[in-house]
Amino acid sequence: MGYCLGYALIEGGDAAFSMDASAVTFGPGALAEVGEEAAALGLRRVALFTDARLAQLAPVDAARRSLGRAGVDVVVYDEVHVEPTDRSFAEATRFAAEGRFDGYVSVGGGSVIDTCKAALLYATYPADFYAYVNRPIGEGREVPGPLPPHIACPTTTGTGAECTGIAVFDDTGRKAKTGIASRRLRPTRAIVDPLATRTMPKSVVAASGFDVVTHALESYTARPYSTRPRAPEASKRPMSQGANPWSDMGCKSALELAGRYLLRAVSDPEDEEAREGMAWAATLAGIAFGNAGVHLPHAMSYAVSGLCRSFMMPGYPEGEPLVPHGVSVVVNAPAVFRALAKTSPARHLDAAARLGADVRGAGLENAGEVLATHLGGMMRAAGVPNGLSGVGYGETDVDALAAGTIVQARLVSNAPCAVDEDVLRGLFRGAFAYW
Repeated sequence: MGYCLGYALIEGGDAAFSMDASAVTFGPGALAEVGEEAAALGLRRVALFTDARLAQLAPVDAARRSLGRAGVDVVVYDEVHVEPTDRSFAEATRFAAEGRFDGYVSVGGGSVIDTCKAALLYATYPADFYAYVNRPIGEGREVPGPLPPHIACPTTTGTGAECTGIAVFDDTGRKAKTGIASRRLRPTRAIVDPLATRTMPKSVVAASGFDVVTHALESYTARPYSTRPRAPEASKRPMSQGANPWSDMGCKSALELAGRYLLRAVSDPEDEEAREGMAWAATLAGIAFGNAGVHLPHAMSYAVSGLCRSFMMPGYPEGEPLVPHGVSVVVNAPAVFRALAKTSPARHLDAAARLGADVRGAGLENAGEVLATHLGGMMRAAGVPNGLSGVGYGETDVDALAAGTIVQARLVSNAPCAVDEDVLRGLFRGAFAYW
């Protein structure tokens, strides 16, 4: 046994870790540079992906004008479905395939960016829809080759989709979320302009902000990369490789920023410092989990979103039940960290301190309770639903929720300990309410 930068190396485990990231431009007003970036990539005709609401707002207008100044022909696709589905991915793919674009620009939240990733993939390498979808739901086929350039411009401060090779969607037939994961899906460039987040309603700030928090918490507490079996080839090393020294840096900084700015950003839409701080936290957490991967709160969230019957979140599109992604994750998180803190108590206690918890006098044996209690307090202060009961679930749903989670093999296998459906049922029961 040896050590690499503080991680114990075990026989048969991976002794190396990879560091992948999109090229990122960050700062107020950076969205005005999208045209220059597109021209530098040699793009002449691009598809600009967004949703119907954003299509009428300043960020999309700024992107269109910038692309026009650079002499780039732009065709807008504004039919992105908030919380995408297999059907909405297919519709976007048809648009991309018919347009004969040499590049793509996405302006929006994770739903927009993920839809753009999927559309450009299937338009470039047509296949049966489930060919690229994660196992065991899909075939998990590797992306055959390079993809066209994609410039991702987030308008929310949470998903980190601009920095990852993951595209998540609702499988309407199975009533569960799943996704497509490949390093090739990672956007070519990310332009993160905090001013583009001004259009977010309070509830979206909260939901996306807790996505940042859980990305960082899960990546920081995931199974160590050194415990994962060594890949037969370097190219086969999984994108979700487990906690590692590279991802740890982003996680720690993102947690500190979220602890300082999340509740401020929720309470005051005019707090530009808080919005900028959360935009930077989202970028750091996106880079971190794009390399380490997340685990059980996200795996559980896919079932929570997919089985939603009646819950509707204020500030989100009306007319259909919807548990926003960040909410579907964080309602599980305190229960998971309370139960699994024993796998790495020092990390859980450190994470609580970085989020702003008072850890004076707390021992490692209290790490899970300290983190869970502080996270629950942040949720309550931000107006997030009180656990699973707050989004419409009860005891009769536990079996279906556990069954919808265990199939998320990529995420479940990244947990710091082995779990089965019995463990998951216990975690869901612990997530019904926190206050």
